[in-house]
Amino acid sequence: MPTLLIVHHTPSPNLQAMFEAVVSGATTDEIEGVEVVRRPALAATASDVLAADGYLLGTPANLGYMSGALKHFFDQIYYPCLDATRGRPFGYYVHGGNDVTGTVRGIESITTGLGWQKAAVAVTVTGEPGKGDVEACWELGATLAAGLSQ
Repeated sequence: MPTLLIVHHTPSPNLQAMFEAVVSGATTDEIEGVEVVRRPALAATASDVLAADGYLLGTPANLGYMSGALKHFFDQIYYPCLDATRGRPFGYYVHGGNDVTGTVRGIESITTGLGWQKAAVAVTVTGEPGKGDVEACWELGATLAAGLSQ
């Protein structure tokens, strides 16, 4: 059974709403045959990454960059997973107070180095997530999971 690994840093109510929507989309009854594993960024390991077939990442934009927790995740898994995970699909969502540009640039740079393939448009939100933002997160989760179920 294919596995979708959701690695997230969720320190705020806004990110919690986005995370819950992503999980809801990924685990919808309409998608069968995909295991969805959730790991906080500080707890996710190279073994988790190697065991998964696709990845969904979630982070706040902190001071113009991804959270330290997600950066730590990437630092821990980069070389152990570099060759074995090339070509695997991923997606991500980011929440920031007013700008997410540096965070997006960082995630795109690291995942390009890993050779991961973006499987969905990223969801980026500044300020409080609205209904459309939450729906986009649901779609993100559903898209990544559906891509693995085929």
